[in-house]
Parts: sequence; C-alpha cells; structure tokens
Amino acid sequence: MSVPAVWQGLKERQAQILRNMYTGGKGNAAARGFARAWGWAFGKGLVPGRRWVTLEVPGRRSGNPTRFPLGIAVVDGRDHLGSMLGNDCNWVRNVRAADGYAVIERRRRRRVHLTEVPPDHRAALLKAYVEQVPGSRPHIPVPPTAPVAEFELIAADYPVFEVDYL
Repeated sequence: MSVPAVWQGLKERQAQILRNMYTGGKGNAAARGFARAWGWAFGKGLVPGRRWVTLEVPGRRSGNPTRFPLGIAVVDGRDHLGSMLGNDCNWVRNVRAADGYAVIERRRRRRVHLTEVPPDHRAALLKAYVEQVPGSRPHIPVPPTAPVAEFELIAADYPVFEVDYL
C-alpha cells in the first residue's frame, strides 16, 4: 500500500472516530469532556488563531448558561458560526430559544446577536466553514473541495449564523 493510501486510511479512521463521538447528534462522555477542555482553552485564547471561540448561551429549559467550543468562519469580513451537527444540536436549539442573543468568549467576553442565515443563502458559507474549521469536516458530508452547488443540497440541514457584536 502506498504512503498516500495509508495516510488517507488513517484520516478516514480518525474521521470515523470523531463521528462516533457524536452519534445521534449528541456528544458522548468523551466528546463532552473534550468540549469542556476546548471550551476553557478557546475562551482563554490559548489556542492560536482568532477562529476558535467559546459560545455561551442560556439553556432553553434551565436558563443556566451553557458553553460550547466552536470555530468561526470569516466570509467577506463577517464572522459566521456553523453547526457541524445540524439543526438538532444543543447550541443551535439554545440560540434559537434565546432569540439569537449570546456571549462569545476569546480572551474577553463579548455580547453578540446571532442571525440565522436562510437555507437558500447558506451554501457558500457552509463551504467556507468546512474549509476554515477543520473539526467540521468529519461531520459535514461534503468535502471542502466540492463546488458550492453540492453544499446547496445539504444547506437546509446545517444552520449557519452571522455574528453581530453588540
């Protein structure tokens, strides 16, 4: 087996492990542990690059703050958050219940309003998200090299929010 084939096999095995951590759109114990650790590190600004943040939003049932580590994609100078797990993940449901109001933390806390992008305007944003946020690639079923038209086919299933800093 050639080196590229071995490398591709390892990448696919790693992607499958990551997908298995989120079976049914919810993180297992390992995923929740990683989320807590990454959420802390992203919030403190310990990971290089401006794309890594922690989103804090009130829980839709409890009202207690919940925190999620996320990657930001920048398109035309605007920040966007995408959901690698689709419509039913907790942070998306919480943001919708909070009418888009949340806090983003990276070295400091900033109040934000997240505006959900309509599905017919998401394709190019999803492509940028998959290109810029490597952790999304195992979960979004379109490769970053695919044309925007392929992202149009899945756009309704993967929300994207435009970030407005208040």
